[in-house]
Amino acid sequence: MKAAVIVFPGSNCDRDCKVAVERSTGAQVDMVWHGETELPKGLDLIVLPGGFSYGDYLRCGAMAALSPVMGEVKAAAERGVATVGICNGFQVLTEVGLLPGALLRNEKLKYVCKPIALEVTNAQTRFTAGYQGRREVAMTIGNGEGNYFADDETLDRLEGEGQVVFRYLENPNGSARAIAGIINKAGNVLGLMPHPDRAFEPELGSADGAILFQSALASA
Repeated sequence: MKAAVIVFPGSNCDRDCKVAVERSTGAQVDMVWHGETELPKGLDLIVLPGGFSYGDYLRCGAMAALSPVMGEVKAAAERGVATVGICNGFQVLTEVGLLPGALLRNEKLKYVCKPIALEVTNAQTRFTAGYQGRREVAMTIGNGEGNYFADDETLDRLEGEGQVVFRYLENPNGSARAIAGIINKAGNVLGLMPHPDRAFEPELGSADGAILFQSALASA
Protein backbone atom coordinates (compact mmCIF):
# COMPACT_ATOMS: atom_id res chain seq x y z
CA MET A 1 0.00 0.00 0.00
CA LYS A 2 1.16 3.53 -0.78
CA ALA A 3 0.09 6.80 0.80
CA ALA A 4 1.14 10.43 0.55
CA VAL A 5 0.95 13.28 3.05
CA ILE A 6 0.83 16.73 1.47
CA VAL A 7 3.05 19.28 3.25
CA PHE A 8 2.12 22.96 3.14
CA PRO A 9 4.09 25.85 4.69
CA GLY A 10 2.75 25.96 8.25
CA SER A 11 1.58 22.33 8.45
CA ASN A 12 2.33 21.03 11.94
CA CYS A 13 0.69 17.60 11.84
CA ASP A 14 2.29 16.31 8.65
CA ARG A 15 4.78 14.04 10.42
CA ASP A 16 2.09 12.98 12.88
CA CYS A 17 0.01 11.80 9.92
CA LYS A 18 2.95 9.99 8.35
CA VAL A 19 3.71 8.10 11.56
CA ALA A 20 0.03 7.38 12.20
CA VAL A 21 -0.53 5.86 8.75
CA GLU A 22 2.73 3.90 8.84
CA ARG A 23 2.14 2.41 12.28
CA SER A 24 -1.57 1.79 11.71
CA THR A 25 -1.34 0.18 8.30
CA GLY A 26 2.28 -0.60 7.41
CA ALA A 27 1.88 1.45 4.23
CA GLN A 28 4.76 3.26 2.57
CA VAL A 29 4.18 6.99 3.13
CA ASP A 30 5.74 9.75 1.04
CA MET A 31 5.87 13.38 2.15
CA VAL A 32 4.94 15.58 -0.82
CA TRP A 33 5.80 19.28 -0.77
CA HIS A 34 2.97 21.60 -1.83
CA GLY A 35 5.01 23.02 -4.69
CA GLU A 36 5.24 19.70 -6.51
CA THR A 37 3.25 19.28 -9.70
CA GLU A 38 3.10 15.48 -9.62
CA LEU A 39 2.11 12.88 -7.04
CA PRO A 40 3.87 9.53 -6.54
CA LYS A 41 2.47 6.80 -8.78
CA GLY A 42 0.07 4.17 -7.49
CA LEU A 43 -1.24 5.99 -4.41
CA ASP A 44 -3.97 4.32 -2.38
CA LEU A 45 -4.43 7.19 0.08
CA ILE A 46 -3.77 10.94 0.14
CA VAL A 47 -3.75 12.83 3.45
CA LEU A 48 -4.05 16.60 3.84
CA PRO A 49 -2.80 17.21 7.40
CA GLY A 50 -3.74 19.66 10.10
CA GLY A 51 -1.81 22.77 10.97
CA PHE A 52 -1.87 26.35 9.83
CA SER A 53 -1.16 26.28 6.10
CA TYR A 54 0.24 29.63 5.04
CA GLY A 55 -0.24 30.79 8.63
CA ASP A 56 -4.02 30.74 8.12
CA TYR A 57 -3.71 34.16 6.51
CA LEU A 58 -6.57 35.35 4.31
CA ARG A 59 -8.83 32.41 5.20
CA CYS A 60 -7.96 28.98 6.55
CA GLY A 61 -7.13 26.66 3.65
CA ALA A 62 -7.75 29.28 0.95
CA MET A 63 -4.11 29.78 -0.02
CA ALA A 64 -3.24 26.07 0.29
CA ALA A 65 -6.08 25.28 -2.12
CA LEU A 66 -4.11 27.16 -4.80
CA SER A 67 -0.85 25.28 -4.23
CA PRO A 68 0.47 23.57 -7.40
CA VAL A 69 0.05 20.05 -5.99
CA MET A 70 -3.65 20.55 -5.34
CA GLY A 71 -4.46 20.23 -9.03
CA GLU A 72 -3.05 16.70 -8.90
CA VAL A 73 -4.76 15.96 -5.58
CA LYS A 74 -8.10 17.05 -7.00
CA ALA A 75 -7.59 14.96 -10.13
CA ALA A 76 -6.65 11.89 -8.07
CA ALA A 77 -9.67 12.34 -5.80
CA GLU A 78 -11.95 12.65 -8.82
CA ARG A 79 -10.48 9.37 -10.13
CA GLY A 80 -11.52 7.70 -6.87
CA VAL A 81 -8.31 7.71 -4.80
CA ALA A 82 -9.13 7.79 -1.06
CA THR A 83 -8.42 11.31 0.21
CA VAL A 84 -8.60 12.49 3.81
CA GLY A 85 -8.42 16.09 4.99
CA ILE A 86 -7.86 16.48 8.73
CA CYS A 87 -8.57 19.79 10.50
CA ASN A 88 -6.80 22.33 8.25
CA GLY A 89 -6.93 19.65 5.56
CA PHE A 90 -10.74 19.65 5.88
CA GLN A 91 -10.67 23.41 5.33
CA VAL A 92 -8.52 22.92 2.23
CA LEU A 93 -10.95 20.32 0.82
CA THR A 94 -13.86 22.76 1.12
CA GLU A 95 -11.82 25.60 -0.39
CA VAL A 96 -10.80 23.50 -3.41
CA GLY A 97 -14.39 22.35 -3.94
CA LEU A 98 -13.98 18.66 -3.16
CA LEU A 99 -16.41 18.97 -0.24
CA PRO A 100 -19.36 21.35 0.26
CA GLY A 101 -19.70 23.97 2.96
CA ALA A 102 -17.13 26.02 4.85
CA LEU A 103 -15.34 26.10 8.20
CA LEU A 104 -15.95 29.27 10.24
CA ARG A 105 -14.54 30.70 13.45
CA ASN A 106 -15.55 28.68 16.50
CA GLU A 107 -18.81 29.83 18.02
CA LYS A 108 -17.14 31.24 21.14
CA LEU A 109 -14.19 32.63 19.12
CA LYS A 110 -11.68 30.55 21.08
CA TYR A 111 -9.22 27.87 20.11
CA VAL A 112 -10.41 24.48 21.39
CA CYS A 113 -8.02 21.59 22.07
CA LYS A 114 -9.20 18.50 23.94
CA PRO A 115 -10.24 14.84 23.62
CA ILE A 116 -13.67 14.54 22.09
CA ALA A 117 -16.34 11.86 21.80
CA LEU A 118 -17.80 11.26 18.36
CA GLU A 119 -20.80 9.41 17.01
CA VAL A 120 -20.11 7.33 13.90
CA THR A 121 -23.22 8.36 11.97
CA ASN A 122 -22.44 6.28 8.89
CA ALA A 123 -20.47 3.08 9.43
CA GLN A 124 -20.94 1.94 5.83
CA THR A 125 -18.23 4.11 4.24
CA ARG A 126 -14.74 3.11 3.13
CA PHE A 127 -13.37 5.15 6.05
CA THR A 128 -15.61 3.79 8.81
CA ALA A 129 -16.31 0.14 7.89
CA GLY A 130 -13.61 -0.98 10.30
CA TYR A 131 -15.54 0.29 13.30
CA GLN A 132 -17.86 -2.69 12.77
CA GLY A 133 -21.01 -1.15 14.13
CA ARG A 134 -19.44 0.83 16.98
CA ARG A 135 -21.45 4.00 17.46
CA GLU A 136 -19.00 5.98 19.59
CA VAL A 137 -15.29 6.68 19.11
CA ALA A 138 -12.77 9.05 20.68
CA MET A 139 -10.31 11.39 18.98
CA THR A 140 -8.80 14.81 19.73
CA ILE A 141 -9.64 18.24 18.37
CA GLY A 142 -7.43 21.32 18.08
CA ASN A 143 -8.94 24.16 16.07
CA GLY A 144 -9.93 27.81 16.06
CA GLU A 145 -12.03 27.62 12.89
CA GLY A 146 -13.76 24.26 13.15
CA ASN A 147 -17.33 25.49 12.97
CA TYR A 148 -18.82 23.64 9.98
CA PHE A 149 -21.35 25.67 8.04
CA ALA A 150 -23.56 25.01 5.04
CA ASP A 151 -27.01 26.21 4.01
CA ASP A 152 -30.03 24.18 5.09
CA GLU A 153 -30.54 22.67 1.63
CA THR A 154 -26.96 21.38 1.58
CA LEU A 155 -27.22 20.10 5.15
CA ASP A 156 -30.44 18.28 4.36
CA ARG A 157 -28.82 16.69 1.33
CA LEU A 158 -25.75 15.61 3.31
CA GLU A 159 -27.96 14.05 5.97
CA GLY A 160 -30.30 12.41 3.49
CA GLU A 161 -27.53 10.87 1.40
CA GLY A 162 -25.51 9.55 4.34
CA GLN A 163 -22.63 11.96 3.80
CA VAL A 164 -22.43 12.99 7.46
CA VAL A 165 -19.91 10.48 8.81
CA PHE A 166 -18.99 11.81 12.26
CA ARG A 167 -20.98 13.95 14.69
CA TYR A 168 -19.92 15.51 17.98
CA LEU A 169 -21.69 14.11 21.03
CA GLU A 170 -21.05 17.49 22.67
CA ASN A 171 -20.61 20.24 20.08
CA PRO A 172 -17.34 22.09 20.91
CA ASN A 173 -17.36 24.74 18.20
CA GLY A 174 -20.92 25.45 17.06
CA SER A 175 -20.82 23.26 13.94
CA ALA A 176 -24.14 23.02 12.14
CA ARG A 177 -26.02 19.95 13.37
CA ALA A 178 -22.90 19.02 15.38
CA ILE A 179 -21.19 17.81 12.21
CA ALA A 180 -17.57 16.72 12.75
CA GLY A 181 -16.88 14.98 9.43
CA ILE A 182 -18.40 14.52 5.98
CA ILE A 183 -17.68 12.58 2.78
CA ASN A 184 -18.28 13.47 -0.84
CA LYS A 185 -21.08 11.86 -2.83
CA ALA A 186 -18.70 9.29 -4.36
CA GLY A 187 -17.59 8.24 -0.86
CA ASN A 188 -13.83 8.53 -1.39
CA VAL A 189 -13.12 12.02 0.03
CA LEU A 190 -13.43 12.55 3.78
CA GLY A 191 -13.03 15.80 5.70
CA LEU A 192 -13.03 15.79 9.49
CA MET A 193 -12.06 18.29 12.17
CA PRO A 194 -10.99 15.78 14.87
CA HIS A 195 -7.51 14.29 14.53
CA PRO A 196 -7.25 10.51 13.95
CA ASP A 197 -3.49 11.10 13.77
CA ARG A 198 -3.55 12.03 17.46
CA ALA A 199 -5.52 8.93 18.40
CA PHE A 200 -3.89 5.94 16.72
CA GLU A 201 -2.37 4.12 19.72
CA PRO A 202 -3.70 3.40 23.24
CA GLU A 203 -0.79 5.38 24.71
CA LEU A 204 -2.30 8.50 23.13
CA GLY A 205 -5.57 7.96 24.97
CA SER A 206 -7.37 6.30 22.07
CA ALA A 207 -6.52 4.06 19.13
CA ASP A 208 -9.77 4.77 17.30
CA GLY A 209 -8.04 6.91 14.68
CA ALA A 210 -5.99 3.94 13.50
CA ILE A 211 -9.18 2.18 12.42
CA LEU A 212 -10.01 5.06 10.08
CA PHE A 213 -6.68 4.75 8.27
CA GLN A 214 -6.95 0.96 8.20
CA SER A 215 -10.45 1.14 6.73
CA ALA A 216 -9.37 3.61 4.05
CA LEU A 217 -6.59 1.31 2.85
CA ALA A 218 -8.47 -1.96 3.30
CA SER A 219 -10.83 -0.99 0.50
CA ALA A 220 -8.10 0.26 -1.85
